Amino acid sequence: MKLGLMILLLLMGSSAFAESVKGYFKSNGTYVESYQRSDRNNTQLDNYSTKGNTNPYTGKQGTKYPSY
Repeated sequence: MKLGLMILLLLMGSSAFAESVKGYFKSNGTYVESYQRSDRNNTQLDNYSTKGNTNPYTGKQGTKYPSY
């Protein structure tokens, strides 16, 4: 019983950090590569694209200023 509960909690907790988004084609024909998306949290300060942050998957520096 305890093992089943622990597995359930681990599975639930892992989805709270990031969601894998599959690649897709936009309506203009541009292909968007697959990526990791974090849960929404009403702030832009922790987004990978925000200035001062680095995307750990690509190594790219953020370039966007957050809008407050």
